[in-house]
Amino acid sequence: MSKITAFFTELMRRYLPDPFVFAIMLTLLTMALAFGVESRPLAAVVQDWGKGFWSLLAFTTQMAVILVMGYVLAAAPVVDRFLNRITERVHTPRQAIIVATLVGCIGSYLNWGFGLVIGGIMARKLALKVKGVHYPLIIASAYTGFTMYSLGFSATIPVLISTKGHSFESTMGLIPLSETIFSAPILLTSLAVLIALPLLNATMHPKAGEPVTELDPASVAAEAKAGGDAHQLLGDEKTLAYRLNNSRLLSLLIGLCGMAYVVMHFVQGGNLDLNMINFFILFLGVLLLGTPMKYVEKLNEGVKTIGGIILQFPFYAGIMAIMHGSGLVESIAHLFVSVSTADTLPLWGLVSSFVINFFAPSGGGHWVLQGPFMIDAAHQLGASQAQTAMSVMLGNGWNDLVQPFWILPALALSKLKLKDIMGYTVVSMLLVGAIYAATMVIWPHL
Repeated sequence: MSKITAFFTELMRRYLPDPFVFAIMLTLLTMALAFGVESRPLAAVVQDWGKGFWSLLAFTTQMAVILVMGYVLAAAPVVDRFLNRITERVHTPRQAIIVATLVGCIGSYLNWGFGLVIGGIMARKLALKVKGVHYPLIIASAYTGFTMYSLGFSATIPVLISTKGHSFESTMGLIPLSETIFSAPILLTSLAVLIALPLLNATMHPKAGEPVTELDPASVAAEAKAGGDAHQLLGDEKTLAYRLNNSRLLSLLIGLCGMAYVVMHFVQGGNLDLNMINFFILFLGVLLLGTPMKYVEKLNEGVKTIGGIILQFPFYAGIMAIMHGSGLVESIAHLFVSVSTADTLPLWGLVSSFVINFFAPSGGGHWVLQGPFMIDAAHQLGASQAQTAMSVMLGNGWNDLVQPFWILPALALSKLKLKDIMGYTVVSMLLVGAIYAATMVIWPHL
């Protein structure tokens, strides 16, 4: 295992550029493919790109909000104390790797924004407390848990197709969650990942005598001091303004109003969409942080984790527009669908989704592009719509392990570079891919 890990780590160190550079190169590659493979005029390709560049601003904002609110929730005192209790029980580097992976997995299963953040926070706590932990590996391990989002409560595609009035309801109907994320095969897949992934990550830790990069406590102390200095700017005067800023009553009242609306929304038959998830975690965070200013302080810290996403997602929106306008996504999907049968369509859906996710790293946007062709193929071949949809979802979550875009929050939290951790996530991607592929092969025969 150490030789495999060393190979991929060195490969990434030598050749992997910054995520923003990767997005630029991917844009140029997509333009070249649209022109060379689909014979789309170059002027039309550039127009597709420019028109699509800002087409997902609302969704970009939703993603940014869920990550920032997820950070606030993960940094709430009650959550922080819970993580500290876990940290106190961990004593060896390999235990630390396992725990960081599990926290990332469980957090992402509950909510992808929460999981992206809480895994990184847990990893940093463990890296400070447990001597000898290889810092790049524990950050990478926590991030690999993000793949569990595709199996969990916030899995975009299964949640979407279970919602009345979704875009493809006329062609595929409503698919209940009991046939997708809560079906026996997917629950067993979740369990397999939850067991195998932490164990694999632990085996990648350097052995005794091998070089280890530890987290420098001095750098963490400097960050904390900077945060403390910022807090002092709020002042300590017992003025009315100060009392309002630090009022627990105000936070309690507005937090309870938010929770009341959530309850009424679902009692009246409302849907669970991204806006409702954001609404819930926002007001839950307000309640858990206790005062308005404590919430604002943590929110300002969380904003630092989303700069790369705000910059890069418009580039991916442009890439998706090129793929849609040129027919490139249809060609990729057709290539795999053309060799499929009813039993093999889920497997080829998984593989094609993995490829397409490099260009469209968003479950919702990805489904808009690939969904119509997969739904049509399932109809023609007599395959299960639920299994076909989950194949696209799992391909999305599988590729996220090596998609630089979603690693950005982990990099912002850890202060590491992409090349420092990608070698480890590549190895994890191989294991997760084998598990997902096995699910897609076996499920149609059950």
